[in-house]
Amino acid sequence: MEQPITECRGHREPWNKGKLIGQKVPLRLMEIWAIRIRLQLRGRTRELALFNLAVDSKLRSCDLVKLRVRDVTHGEHIAARAMVMQQKTQRPVQFEVTEQTRESLAAWIRSSCRRPEDYLFPSRLHASPHLSTRQDARIVRGWVREIGLNPAAYGTHTLRRTKASLIYRSFTRSHERSLLSTARLNRASSRVRPTELEANADCPDLRAVSDMSDDDLALDLRSGRARDLWQRRKPSRFKSREIVCRH
Repeated sequence: MEQPITECRGHREPWNKGKLIGQKVPLRLMEIWAIRIRLQLRGRTRELALFNLAVDSKLRSCDLVKLRVRDVTHGEHIAARAMVMQQKTQRPVQFEVTEQTRESLAAWIRSSCRRPEDYLFPSRLHASPHLSTRQDARIVRGWVREIGLNPAAYGTHTLRRTKASLIYRSFTRSHERSLLSTARLNRASSRVRPTELEANADCPDLRAVSDMSDDDLALDLRSGRARDLWQRRKPSRFKSREIVCRH
């Protein structure tokens, strides 16, 4: 009888072994300035322009490395706004170029003698006309490693998420300050607004927000508890929102 032939296949390790998968962590404001200052002090003009533009544009790495000089310039000046067609979605996206990014781009274009039809970030390899996404990832990991962070938790998508996270944090802080001032005003009054009490009779936790101390309220705001209690209130049907104080 013929024996069945069995193939001996070598053990192949999974691609994600020893790697952190999932969403990449955005950079904080302190970390952004740490990278930016290091690039400025060491005179790395190309990397400084690449870093600033990546944060401002919020583009994917495949779109960032394919930018041409004419995409971010108007004549001899750097444009304050630019529009790019995304490779993945085939939809145009517009982004703002801040003054600091415009200065770094102008310094890089001037020092490298880039023409309008040239790629903004050329590759050092003659076979590739522009910087590759893999090399871009290596550059980002180098930035993160220089400021003492774990390179496995960061990547090119980190720069795409950074500006959005900063905007969200600033909005959250302004909302918490507004809620804190409202709670202080309610605590200083004799009672919560009459219209609020009528509309929120079944929500006894609303008064608890007004009775908190500043430290407790700030702590609960960070954890989200006080914000959730305040959002659970029903909207008042009355336009009048006067506060009746005890004399």
